[in-house]
Amino acid sequence: MRHIIAILLQNEAGALTRVAGLFSTRGYNIESLSVAPTDDPTVSRLTLVTTGSEAVMQQITNQLNKLVDVVSTEDMTGGEHLERELVLLKLKVRPEHTDAVRGYVVRTGGRVLDPATEGFIVELTASEMEVNAFVSDLAQQADLLEVVRSGALGIGRNARPLRVVR
Repeated sequence: MRHIIAILLQNEAGALTRVAGLFSTRGYNIESLSVAPTDDPTVSRLTLVTTGSEAVMQQITNQLNKLVDVVSTEDMTGGEHLERELVLLKLKVRPEHTDAVRGYVVRTGGRVLDPATEGFIVELTASEMEVNAFVSDLAQQADLLEVVRSGALGIGRNARPLRVVR
């Protein structure tokens, strides 16, 4: 089963390496990883997507919580959450298809960032499933030159935020 794990991590050199090392030494795959500072400059939020059974996820969470740099963790998959991913696509669009591609992008909630036919660049922020469909549909209408995806970001719907407790 696919899991989205949110991790608050001390914003220190080597902290990310220790988290990634935990996964690699145990043979777990990281499907996507996104890290950025939070409103607290001493803490970063890491959003990690991996797959595994509930027992494996419990083991991963336990091991993460033993790392000195990890402040807190949450497997968001178990509760109500919102998930989004950003995709940037560079397309080669035939001039006669430019309007159709532009229309499709706008109808699906995306934006055209650069309409050059040799490097038509679009973006979409949506769920993983919607991003997959968007990429697939545009590949039918134009030549995909480059695909850049952010990986999943997630936030719980519950009132309790994932925060540092001081």
